[in-house]
Amino acid sequence: MTHPTTTTSRVGIRGFRSGDGPRLVEAWARSAPADPITPDRFRSLVLLDPNFDPDGLRIAVDGDRVVGAAYAVRRLTPMAGTDLEPEQGWIPFFFVAPDARRRGLGRRLLTEALDWLAGHGRTRVDFSSYTPNYVFPGLDAEAYPEAAGLLDALGFRTLYEAAAMHRALVGYRVPADVLRRAAELTGRGHRFATPADDDLVDLLALAGSHFGPDWACTIRACLTTGTPLDRIVTARDPAGRMVGWAMHGAFDSVDERFGPIGVLEEMRGTGLGEVLLHLVLERMRARRAHAAWFLWTGAQSPAGHLYRKTGFTTTRVFRVMRREAAR
Repeated sequence: MTHPTTTTSRVGIRGFRSGDGPRLVEAWARSAPADPITPDRFRSLVLLDPNFDPDGLRIAVDGDRVVGAAYAVRRLTPMAGTDLEPEQGWIPFFFVAPDARRRGLGRRLLTEALDWLAGHGRTRVDFSSYTPNYVFPGLDAEAYPEAAGLLDALGFRTLYEAAAMHRALVGYRVPADVLRRAAELTGRGHRFATPADDDLVDLLALAGSHFGPDWACTIRACLTTGTPLDRIVTARDPAGRMVGWAMHGAFDSVDERFGPIGVLEEMRGTGLGEVLLHLVLERMRARRAHAAWFLWTGAQSPAGHLYRKTGFTTTRVFRVMRREAAR
């Protein structure tokens, strides 16, 4: 499909309107071919987000064509408790169609998105680690160098990097040393199991209290929409306290997507996390998964080292970036 050349003078920018969705999804696919989105994912991640405000989704239109977009969002409903994070805003994504680039449209879109957030009192803006409905963990500068340059020019600075990883599961077996460690822990009174309904109370409390409300939100959301409990393995210590869990299929019902996984800090170094990781990989392989992958871990974090030890390799690196208004 070919498209007429876009001229900046005839491109208008406005908020999202009914009818924009299909054209936005199509333009997104042309603009970010490494990360196309489907209409149902766009619906669930953006349109059905309780924080979605149509005016925050800035749409660039050339006649009846969508040629770019930048999405700004702030909390209208708290992640937990009553905290609306009144200084915080996010830009989960932006793009410009290939035929509309190098004419300043990306800067116009982002500036409008930032101004919209500033108008709502947001002085700190992150790209793009918005939870729970993040589209990307951050910016893949290798895939999108022009976007990286634009964000840098607008004052965004890298906070840290998140690594996406992948591991083939064809022929996978739980290593013998992990099986021995699981047997040792079980012999000491630890229990690894699929959670029953009543166990979910402890699981959500563990995730929300020790790993952040977005983790509990992710687990609650996937189970509410029908993710089976056998996608989760929990761990209890000899006293019966829940001390860790691992799972797959939590995001978009994709069975090959691993995570999240969490182990209480005081239990790290015991091998508990490694056992949980392999027990879930074993279940994934039993479900005929050919691979396990995830989007977000600290490359040099303890989790990152564990994943590499388990055979995961980095597939992409994302920059989590922040812009703070001058005070």
